[in-house]
Formats: sequence, C-alpha cells, structure tokens
Amino acid sequence: MSTVTYVEAIRDGLREEMLRDQNVFVLGEDVGVYGGAFKVTEGFLSEFGEQRVVDTPLSESAIVGAAIGAALMGMKPVAEMQFADFISCAFDQITNFAAKCRYRWGAGVPLVIRGPSGGGIHGGPFHSQNPEMYFVHTPGLKIVAPSTAYDAKGLIKSAIRDEDPVLYFEHKFLYRRIKEELPTKEYLVPIGSADIKRSGKDISVITYGAMVHNALEAAEVLAQDGIDLEVVDLRTLVPLDKEKVLQSIKKTNKAILLHEDVRTGGFAGELAAIIAEEAFEHLDGPLMRITAPDTPVPFSPPLEKFFLPKTSDVIRVARHLAAY
Repeated sequence: MSTVTYVEAIRDGLREEMLRDQNVFVLGEDVGVYGGAFKVTEGFLSEFGEQRVVDTPLSESAIVGAAIGAALMGMKPVAEMQFADFISCAFDQITNFAAKCRYRWGAGVPLVIRGPSGGGIHGGPFHSQNPEMYFVHTPGLKIVAPSTAYDAKGLIKSAIRDEDPVLYFEHKFLYRRIKEELPTKEYLVPIGSADIKRSGKDISVITYGAMVHNALEAAEVLAQDGIDLEVVDLRTLVPLDKEKVLQSIKKTNKAILLHEDVRTGGFAGELAAIIAEEAFEHLDGPLMRITAPDTPVPFSPPLEKFFLPKTSDVIRVARHLAAY
C-alpha cells in the first residue's frame, strides 16, 4: 500500500495505461513542458516523448477534434481541458460527433476528456463550474466524477480502456486535500457502479464528487444526535447505478439529493424523478435537494463560500427530514 493524493492517483492511473498500451497518448494546453496546469502530467514529456505528450494551441475545439480523429484511427487519446468550464468550446465536437458515431455507423470513439471542475479555489465564474449536466443529457457519452483517490485511479484506467467517449470530471478542490492508501497491485473501478461510502439506516444522501466528503462530515456530526446517514457515492452519472440508489432508498425511506452544480436542471432533479417513479411507496418524507443556487460561481471568497453547498446545509436538512 502507498499513500497518494487525489491528483497523484490520476497521474499514476494515466501513467500505468500509457505504459500498458502504446496507443494511449495525452494532449492539451501545457500538458507537456509545463506538466499540466495542475501538474497531472508532470514528468510525462521526458518519460514518453513529444509524440505521446502533445502540447496544443489554446483551442479546445481543435484539441477534441484532433482527439476524435486519432481515436477513429485506433489511438487512445486522453484530452485535457485546462479547466472544465472551457469544454463548452468543444461542445459541437463532443455532442454532435463523438457521442453519435457509435449510433450512426457503428464506430467507437475511445476518447477520454479530462475536466478539472468545481469550486472552492476562488477561481470565479469561468474556472469553477460543474458542467456535467450539459453532457448527461447527451446519449452516447459516459460521465465519471470520482470523489476519492482510489476511485480516481481506478476510474481513469477504466475510462481509457472504454471503447466509447468518456468525460472524466475531476474536482480541483480535492487534488491535494484528499489522501488515501492505494494498493500497489493494479486494480480497476468499473464505470457504472455506485459505492456506499457509509452505511446507515435513517436517511440516504445521494451525491458525487467533492460533496461526498461534505456528506461524510455531516454524518459524523449527526451520528452524535442518533441520526444515521447512508452516503451513496454515484461515482458515475452515466451510466447511472439506479439499482444501488433504489436499494438505499428502500432501506432508509428518506433521501437527500446533494450536488455542487446549480439547482435547475441539476442531477438531483433527475434522481428525484427516478425515485418518485420507482420507489414512491417506500418514501416516508419529501425528497430534499441541496445544491448551489442558480447563479454564476462568485469570485469573492465569502460569496463563493455562501454559494457552495456546505456540511452545515446537510446537517440542517437531515435534522428537518429526520423529524418529518
């Protein structure tokens, strides 16, 4: 076992796949000489060379377009968006081409797009967004959002081996704050499998990404009041592990749907619809959403703190729901 951070886990998983398969290569802004804006690809240029670690112009549409072409020719590109926010510049290539190739003419596009996402680093409205829902709505894409170092490594490896496009959203706030002992032997985390990060009997908290840690912190506080939270980490939004979500709801009979993304059109609404359709008779209280408000992410640190869902929000809502 070795202790690594979230960012090191991503680096290790990516490096292992590049060593395993010569067709895997990385491309993006500053991924080579600089080692990546967040140092995910640090040292890769000297180890793998400029043919497999490609510094690109500042053009996300060009990055993704080139990666799709390489994928169709048998390569395994891993494209980095320096910040997930700018994935919008490649929206057409992702949603109208990469996502539809399998459906239109049976061609897989084995492409991974890494997107450093989320707030908490005072990056402001252009460097702090959670853009997953634009792509959750697009058939043909897989959407991954790990919360731990273990999952980050196992899921980047699974994403690279997938024969279809995977968007891999890694939360910037977790990069150097989360540490974990990882096995020295190779392992994979399957895409499409949720994980029960904490078992409980009173209320299910369905969440993903950085908010998993807020839920776990809240669970420790609430346990002192005799309120037992179960924390379900989705890990993958598409495909969704609906079975594990419904099993948890049927066990606790109450649910909090928690995410950092804004409220309207967020994943909590989709989860609420699924639970209402398929587990309504098991509910003993209203489905409660905890999300960011429908505004851009503020640059001001105090305003950003107000904007982001907090552990205290989970505690407050859980106490209300427990008393319902």
